[in-house]
Amino acid sequence: MFTKGQLVFGVLFAIAFIVALIYAYRKDIKLHNKHYKGSLWVLIAFISFILFIVTIKWLFQ
Repeated sequence: MFTKGQLVFGVLFAIAFIVALIYAYRKDIKLHNKHYKGSLWVLIAFISFILFIVTIKWLFQ
């Protein structure tokens, strides 16, 4: 399906992208802690809401 060159490029691109994300996050970690204090609760509420919807759909099939 993919050539060897495409697979190598994909793997190297993914590694470089992850390294860039980690570098950018580490650089801005103080700002994240200052400006996004309650964001963890928003994430927990969002995941809980999605699980609630999936549970309702599964129960009423």
